[in-house]
Amino acid sequence: MVPVMKTNAPFHLAFPVHDLDAAQGFYVDLLGCPMGRRSGRWIDLDFFGNQITAHLRPEECTKTNTNSVDGDQVPVRHFGAILDWDSWDALADTLSKAGVYFLMKPHIRFKGKAGEQGTFFVHDPSGNALEFKTFRDMSQIFAVDDAHD
Repeated sequence: MVPVMKTNAPFHLAFPVHDLDAAQGFYVDLLGCPMGRRSGRWIDLDFFGNQITAHLRPEECTKTNTNSVDGDQVPVRHFGAILDWDSWDALADTLSKAGVYFLMKPHIRFKGKAGEQGTFFVHDPSGNALEFKTFRDMSQIFAVDDAHD
């Protein structure tokens, strides 16, 4: 068995967008992500300490399928961030006030079970699904419970 490295290294994710200016408006202006390099075809962003790159590829911006998770239909292809509870609440409030549609409104998932968490989902302007989570107890992020579907 290969050991799992516990480095807390930032991840990198590249994803398609249909419009770089709209992506910049969402990620930089609305979410507050600092912008790194930008070309005519891509933008590097600091997404909560991780490097994400929005690539201009409108033909790859497609709807994603869902799976059932604790009674919710969760977009299979998604990414996001785990925030402390106050930051999660503040972000949900900011997005709500900006008129962003919630694919899944803020709520508690796995209530009373291992991994209990606050979660919500939104789409960026290109239809990429983002999930924002929070835990009252961060040690529950990788908690195991056979009762989850």
